[in-house]
Amino acid sequence: MSGGAPTGTTYAAAGVDVEAGDRAVALMREAVARTHGPEVVGGLGGFAGLFDASALVGMRRPLLTTSTDGVGTKIAVARAMGVHDTVGIDLVAMVVDDIVVSGARPLFMTDYIACGRVDPERVADLVRGVARGCEETGTALVGGETAEHPGLMEPDEYDVAGAATGVVEADDVLGPQRVRDGDVVVAMASSGLHSNGYSLVRRVVADAGWGLDRHVDELGRTLGEELLEPTRLYTRPCLALARGLGADLRALSHVTGGGLAANLGRVLPAGLQAAVDRGTWAPPPVVRLVGHLGGVPRADLERTLNMGVGMVAVVAPDAVDGALADLAAAGVSAWVAGGVGPDDGGRGPEVTVGAKGVDGGSVVLRGEHPPA
Repeated sequence: MSGGAPTGTTYAAAGVDVEAGDRAVALMREAVARTHGPEVVGGLGGFAGLFDASALVGMRRPLLTTSTDGVGTKIAVARAMGVHDTVGIDLVAMVVDDIVVSGARPLFMTDYIACGRVDPERVADLVRGVARGCEETGTALVGGETAEHPGLMEPDEYDVAGAATGVVEADDVLGPQRVRDGDVVVAMASSGLHSNGYSLVRRVVADAGWGLDRHVDELGRTLGEELLEPTRLYTRPCLALARGLGADLRALSHVTGGGLAANLGRVLPAGLQAAVDRGTWAPPPVVRLVGHLGGVPRADLERTLNMGVGMVAVVAPDAVDGALADLAAAGVSAWVAGGVGPDDGGRGPEVTVGAKGVDGGSVVLRGEHPPA
């Protein structure tokens, strides 16, 4: 051992900067606080978030709902573009809009950021995006974690995940048990690709040799800007729909991984089939671009991308006009895309039965989309 003051390996030398994490918390604090109502107890910084659930006492039979998700490989586009707040909005959409499908009101959310190196400004941007999404959906952001993983992740790598909890009266739960023969399928427009299918999209773009800074006339902006368009948040419009329609709102389906048919089938009972007419809408330009640029078969596009439909409502026939009016008032473009009838047992490439372990109804996609 040499002389002088003893030296050793420090946490900082191992690649973890505790002070950077503290700076990130300071930068995000104001944005997080804007999501807090009187139900949040203790504010930011505790070991766990506290939420006053006294309001649940007045409910007849409150059911708690929970969901967790991430943003997937859309993160790679955000990193390449150096734009990090929009994927925070995507995270909220992926988690909270899964909760609203049951008719539940989201209560609170937590997030988790794993990174190779804590960049306080980047982490704060991510959380500001999460906070913005929470604010827009009426969800309290009650806590989270930023974990630095040097040696496991490259310095500029990161990933995000989140979990949320909501509540719904047992009598008001939406789903297959409410769907009836003769109900109508109402489609709600997406804001773009949302947060699914980016492994396919990135492969198509890479194979074509396109850069994210390429301006694409049919998109009206650069490819990167289009790919980072945040996922539309349907929480408030769907909850308003549930309040306005009551029992006439049968089910909601969040169109995420697996596409329109697979996700719609999850909220249909066995023995019924939803027939969806492609002719009722035109997919957005970015979907057509991916299909053309990569020569992607339509079946693959439909199993991977949302095709321009981000959420679906199944409603009673007499409630269709009211549903469309309510959604229009909320700024959501919506249209009648099909209807529900008996499943005749016929099967083929256009018919989807069961998805993600759900033994539900079937969905058939018919016709052709109108030309661009």
